[in-house]
Amino acid sequence: MNATYAIVNSVVIYVLRLLLNEPLPLNEGILEPVRIVLPESLLNPDFSRSHQECPAIVGGNVEVSQRLTDTLLKAFGVIACSQGTMNNLMIGNDTYSYYETICGGCGAGPASHGASGVHHHMTNTRITDPEILEHRYPLRLLQFSIRKKSGGRGAYRGGNGVVRVLEFTDESTVSLLSQHRIIRPYGMQGGKPGKRGQQYVIRADGVREKLSGIDGFMAHPGDKLVIKTPGGGGWGK
Repeated sequence: MNATYAIVNSVVIYVLRLLLNEPLPLNEGILEPVRIVLPESLLNPDFSRSHQECPAIVGGNVEVSQRLTDTLLKAFGVIACSQGTMNNLMIGNDTYSYYETICGGCGAGPASHGASGVHHHMTNTRITDPEILEHRYPLRLLQFSIRKKSGGRGAYRGGNGVVRVLEFTDESTVSLLSQHRIIRPYGMQGGKPGKRGQQYVIRADGVREKLSGIDGFMAHPGDKLVIKTPGGGGWGK
């Protein structure tokens, strides 16, 4: 995965806005006293070559921006780590295509618990209503609930992730792009980390197959996809 200078620029503006306890609008003026030093890297690829040779941007606005935000907030000690991913889910075949992002837990702060089951920081999407999802696509939503006790413990608790279970009624290709499936979202000031996310497919015959954070598979009618999103880290002992 990688990003662009523009994405990094947006993250820095956002983090600076969180640090300013003033009723200021969120705009480019916040960067007037700031100089961003960003050499060529995965956050600033070289686009000077011909368009056929330029690198593709993968997960920059949905995944890398999340991790960069948590990294800067950790450096300033502002808030514990949130789920740090958008849990990107892509499903389709020759007749349809469906993409959604899935909410999770927010990190706790020095005076508040983390929110549960929401998008946060650099994200701004809303999920499809169950009625629309089942009407338009060969999918059934069997469960969409709070993943209890997935937020990190502490004086202030991290927010909980969610559990989302989809059943397929047609053959479909499935792709997943997610993070915090290996490393747990960190706590702050002695708070415990949140639970890492996990996902697996339960085949129609009952066989369970574990999926990694970045994965894909062919779904058949009767198969079920289970996604458990990360919880946020806790704050304080």
